[in-house]
Amino acid sequence: MLDKNNVQLKIKEPAQKLIKSKIKPNSIVLLALNDGSNAYSKLGGTCTIGANFQLVVLTEKDPHYDVKIKNNMGLDLYTSNDELQFLENGLVLNARDAVMSLSSDEGIIDGAVTINTDSSQKLTKSEMKNLGGKIC
Repeated sequence: MLDKNNVQLKIKEPAQKLIKSKIKPNSIVLLALNDGSNAYSKLGGTCTIGANFQLVVLTEKDPHYDVKIKNNMGLDLYTSNDELQFLENGLVLNARDAVMSLSSDEGIIDGAVTINTDSSQKLTKSEMKNLGGKIC
């Protein structure tokens, strides 16, 4: 698990191009799990736990996501302690053929990181429960 006071992410040029095309400057961005474990997740099921990540674009900070991620794009980027247990040193976000991947010194974490720009409404507990078993 990463030290929450020193989380760093290198964003390679192909991923930077995708991010610039989908995320407006000065947005707040979360690196969040997309496995049914949080209110931004639209996936669920035991096969996705800790394996699926997304960039979530917000207009205001979410107090649960209070771990600042230093990055070479200058994004206002955060994650939470919940996500840290699935992240390792040497985080890199890259892209190939318009698909982003998240890796670390240990290898690929997620080969299909998504960007969720429609996050103005968090899912309710009821909606999360209904989505819970739809993937696996």
